[in-house]
Amino acid sequence: MTRIDLRGRDIDPRNLLPRAQIDVSQAVEQIRPLVDGVREHGVEAVKAATHRLDGVDLAALRVPAEAIKEAEQALEPEVRAALLEAIERTRKVHADQRRTDHTTQVVPGGTVTERWLPVSRVGLYVPGGLAVYPSTVVMNVVPAQAAGVPSLVIVSPPQKATGLPDARVLAACALLGVDEVYAVGGAQAVAMLAYGTRGTADPERELPAADDCPPVDLITGPGNLWVTAAKRLVRGVVGIDAEAGPTEIAILADDTADPAHVAADLISQAEHDPMAASVLVTDSVALADAVDAELAVRVARTKHSERVATALSGPQSGVVLVGDLAQGLRVVDAYAAEHLEIQTRDAREWAMRVRNAGAIFVGAYAPVSLGDYCAGSNHVLPTAGCARHSSGLSVQSFLRGIHVVEYTQDALRDVAHHVVALANAEDLPAHGEAVTARFERENAA
Repeated sequence: MTRIDLRGRDIDPRNLLPRAQIDVSQAVEQIRPLVDGVREHGVEAVKAATHRLDGVDLAALRVPAEAIKEAEQALEPEVRAALLEAIERTRKVHADQRRTDHTTQVVPGGTVTERWLPVSRVGLYVPGGLAVYPSTVVMNVVPAQAAGVPSLVIVSPPQKATGLPDARVLAACALLGVDEVYAVGGAQAVAMLAYGTRGTADPERELPAADDCPPVDLITGPGNLWVTAAKRLVRGVVGIDAEAGPTEIAILADDTADPAHVAADLISQAEHDPMAASVLVTDSVALADAVDAELAVRVARTKHSERVATALSGPQSGVVLVGDLAQGLRVVDAYAAEHLEIQTRDAREWAMRVRNAGAIFVGAYAPVSLGDYCAGSNHVLPTAGCARHSSGLSVQSFLRGIHVVEYTQDALRDVAHHVVALANAEDLPAHGEAVTARFERENAA
């Protein structure tokens, strides 16, 4: 991997750090006709795009209930056990995230209640490209269910051999009790979730139940560049969780880290995609050299060695040498990784000083792959530096806070002059009159 030497350089590292370069705006223009087509023509446009892009002719969009049940029945016992364990641990963590309503008495007779209500209908995107992700079903569905979302729909690309999403994805849906699943992926899936399948050209037409997908209010879940571009296009029509970029790992390590652990973790993230980012930040040249030696051996023998080698040699990956761990902390905060591992002395102490990361994995025995599956945390996380301002998927992602304002006549009268003063200061006198109108008869008397 490329090395960047920041030792002795007291500079802002953001523009010097490895980062995947993707142009979402260009992709937006490329898929705009597809998204517009789904908005106008609904199910026909979805099926046409699926034929053109995935090579699959869909007789119906919705996956039959029998197919979901059969996938669950055919699931390998060890995979079933692992998914059930992942579900249980993820539910345990997310159950503690539920918000409760709270009423604040501002003054006697004046209260503001904050209510937390779930989104009514959510579309959950599960990728199915270079890899399949039943674990992403868990990470999307569990927090939505914990939030109390009443209507959940999952979309995932059809496989050429079956015309259905991957069987393990369907099995995960069954284990979680989700039965509304569509064999649609890519930008057309995002457009379908945002606009539904009826289309604006003939919105009153009748559709078979297997093709009738009502629009959602929120879309969550990771995807490729085209999914991200489609999310950007429909944002505002619906809510989105984030614009996900290529996955990434940063590891802050000192000379106590095991180079075999570090190398294995860098490879595990590079396995996702040729554009995946793997970054090591260390104050130890000896560790960097040892990790390079481990990579030379481990990359060659891993299953997806070509994909991994491409990712590790790309401009998005590298080793950053720092003068000490304090500088390393500044570097990882500037990078704001989706996944950040701390493999140092006093690892928890350093981890608690981190400000920017999607998720932090502390010490030698908390690798990112644990969080991908069975830590109980969520693996749908902000990428491309967005951890500086955004959080990963949680129960909160599916809730909306609504203020309920209740004031008595006396409480409004007591504050009326302040409302009028501020309304006049903003040259909005009718705002003040909306208050004083309530006391005109009283004042006249």
